[in-house]
Amino acid sequence: MSSQDTKSDTGFFGHPKGLQTLFLTEMWERMSYYGMRAMLVLFMTASLQEQGLGFTVASAAAIYGLYTGSVYFLGLPGGWIADRLLGGQRAVWYGGIIIMCGHIVLAIPTEASFFIGLILVATGTGLLKPNISAMVGQLYQDEDNRRDSGYAIYYMGINLGSVIGYMVCGYFMENVGWHWAFGAAAVGMAIGLVNYRMTERHISNVGDKPSNPLVGRKNTQAWGVIAAVVAVTGAITVSAYLGVLVINPVELAKYVAVAFAITFFLYYGYIYFAGNLDEGEKKRMWALFLVCVASTCFWSGFEQAGSSLNLFARDYTDRLIGSFTIPTAWFQSTNAFFIIILSPFFAALWVNLAKRMITPTYSVKCAIGLIIMATGFIVMFFASQYAAQGLKVAPMWLITTYFLHTVGELCLSPVALSAVSKLSPKRFAGQMMGVFVLTYSIGNLLSGLLAGEFDPNRVEDLPNLYLQIALFSIGIGIFLVLISFKAKVWEGQAEKPLTEKTA
Repeated sequence: MSSQDTKSDTGFFGHPKGLQTLFLTEMWERMSYYGMRAMLVLFMTASLQEQGLGFTVASAAAIYGLYTGSVYFLGLPGGWIADRLLGGQRAVWYGGIIIMCGHIVLAIPTEASFFIGLILVATGTGLLKPNISAMVGQLYQDEDNRRDSGYAIYYMGINLGSVIGYMVCGYFMENVGWHWAFGAAAVGMAIGLVNYRMTERHISNVGDKPSNPLVGRKNTQAWGVIAAVVAVTGAITVSAYLGVLVINPVELAKYVAVAFAITFFLYYGYIYFAGNLDEGEKKRMWALFLVCVASTCFWSGFEQAGSSLNLFARDYTDRLIGSFTIPTAWFQSTNAFFIIILSPFFAALWVNLAKRMITPTYSVKCAIGLIIMATGFIVMFFASQYAAQGLKVAPMWLITTYFLHTVGELCLSPVALSAVSKLSPKRFAGQMMGVFVLTYSIGNLLSGLLAGEFDPNRVEDLPNLYLQIALFSIGIGIFLVLISFKAKVWEGQAEKPLTEKTA
């Protein structure tokens, strides 16, 4: 499609028709992902009599952290496979099929099928998620100023999908059965795949080929490595099922968190020391490192939504409205609702501040987000004190917490992504985005380990858990603010040419 053809394609709210294809596919994929994710810890900790798995909170939270952390981590090889082997279109298609199969397997009521299903969903998401996001950008020419607006519409699809997932799967979980709810997630992904196939003509020239394909022997070797990884994963899964290999999820989560952290530092250090960076680039790498620290700490607290906060909603929140019981998973949908409502305001916030010559450093912006998120746990500190007295608290405690977490997310998440694009050395921009994604993985793993500290038989310990998370996050936020004067120099805001100063 030529540049002129692309600009004249306004079939979807003034945007290319391909955006409709990707918007709806991603919406239904997110429906399946968030709908299923909202049930994980609840299903694992439910008793056998309730048709759950009867796991301890520590094990369930660790498995949850391993799963969510792996989803982000697998986006790295997923992007590589699309770039070198499949192309974005086929990566999204095959990824969606694997996700759907994973949800179908989860709907089978056995413990073995549960873990196989998780592996399939994580693998498929790692293949689909980074590539469908990249394809949105490829719909537009470089000079097309509709790109940012297109991503805003696409982001709206993500949040709409998550709301649908929480509502549908949450209702099925409470009123029909666990495995019907997992099956509903499979149906959602199937709808996304049907939409993708029926409207793929709108993206016929987008991601249809690998951008940097491997050829000949290298291609064969790459597929051989992929087959070997699949075989090893299958062997480990079978060995664990047969009892030959005993896996302690809490210990495994600790080792994986350490491995991800080491990977982050090694790759970051390699680019810093061996990337032939000039002094300006090295300074910006230090500024970006602060953003990475803030991101890791933020997600370790924010992702309590699917674990300890989810359990709090189930066990310690009064969910009765008349004769209707609010499904536990519905509380998590408030994040998506708040994002939809608040995003336009935060999109304009930094622009308006800049017009008033107020330009905080990236570290200060992230610190603000981190501290606001921490105040949500101060709210939960007081709520959990009531729970420790044997009382069930009003839903507004959780809703207030999710509101504060959403405000923190809108302060930190888009700012952090902007920092990666601006502060990374240009020739390492793609790799640095991959390194940054590791902060999501590490944060999710830490979140699972933190949630595992909660003992349901000792509810009086819950206030202390939330207070520790709040104080740690506030402490990191204060540190980032204090170091912001140095960060301002690292980011280059304090470095202006003499002619500009005297102009």
